[in-house]
Amino acid sequence: EPAFVSEHLSWCSVGGRFFNDLLPLPYTSESLDHVCARIDQVQTVLKRPLLIENITRYLTWQDSTVPEGEFMAEAARTTGCGILLDINNVYVNAINFHLDPLDMLTAIPAQAVWEIHLAGFDRFGRRLIDTHGQAVHPDVWKLYEWVIDRIGPRPTLIEWDTNMPPLPLLVEQAEQADAILGRCHVTAS
Repeated sequence: EPAFVSEHLSWCSVGGRFFNDLLPLPYTSESLDHVCARIDQVQTVLKRPLLIENITRYLTWQDSTVPEGEFMAEAARTTGCGILLDINNVYVNAINFHLDPLDMLTAIPAQAVWEIHLAGFDRFGRRLIDTHGQAVHPDVWKLYEWVIDRIGPRPTLIEWDTNMPPLPLLVEQAEQADAILGRCHVTAS
């Protein structure tokens, strides 16, 4: 049995056609109802809680009326699912859409975050792209430390899927995460 089962909070098919990408949802009450029904369906079949993971977005819906963090928090509250918080995705979205990453991070209740992902990105012009092919950026490490101080230690995965570095750099990244977890000073529960 896996410790957790997770899925990205996204869509990838319409009208029987499937797309090989994680596409962002419109953050509306209607899509929240749909997402919650689907989460309930999956949790019933699996007989365990599901974790939903925030994605990197490269476009947004004009129809969105609910901020992403509030959307995820409400899905967790309504269904009892957990949140897999990808801090790199929060940072990339914040830079690309001129948002304050702390708005997203403070909207999510501490008890809803069950796991954290960190990763690296590449810069293409003025945009950041979530490539999982670089070391964790210093600003993402700062956000991670802020989150851990706020919610306490959580299982953390550093994603590195492309442009694999020598093993010592991977170990160094893991040790940096461990050091942050080890000096955590929780400020809220």
